Amino acid sequence: TPIHAPVTSPASNLIISATTAVETQKKNRIQVSNTKKPLFFYVNLAKRYIQQHNEVELSALGMAITTVVTISEILKNNGLATEKRVLTSTVGMKDENKGKIIEIVLAKSDKFDSLMTPAPEEEAVANMGEKPIETEAREGKKE
Repeated sequence: TPIHAPVTSPASNLIISATTAVETQKKNRIQVSNTKKPLFFYVNLAKRYIQQHNEVELSALGMAITTVVTISEILKNNGLATEKRVLTSTVGMKDENKGKIIEIVLAKSDKFDSLMTPAPEEEAVANMGEKPIETEAREGKKE
């Protein structure tokens, strides 16, 4: 993909330049689709990215914008993340006149590590596994 000359946006006076897809793909960026994966796939992925990189960038185009906002609100309402930056823009599309884009950057909250660490009783229950068949059979019988 060729690199185009920088374009100055009159509204914000920012310099925007088109680069290759490889250069723009960040390790902590999740491009959300509202048709490919369920909502909580993205919520759990965002938690993992926050844990690894201390922040996550959620981005979406068009109809998936509401999904990104929902993911962001779930993480913020559960005390796992704080909103760092929100960017909205429109871009020219081949099929349509304009496409809307949103990018939300969430930072790791102060409470993230304590909220992500399971309580001792939760961990014990998770490690118990299923009961052996004999135990279930004995518990079902009345003597």
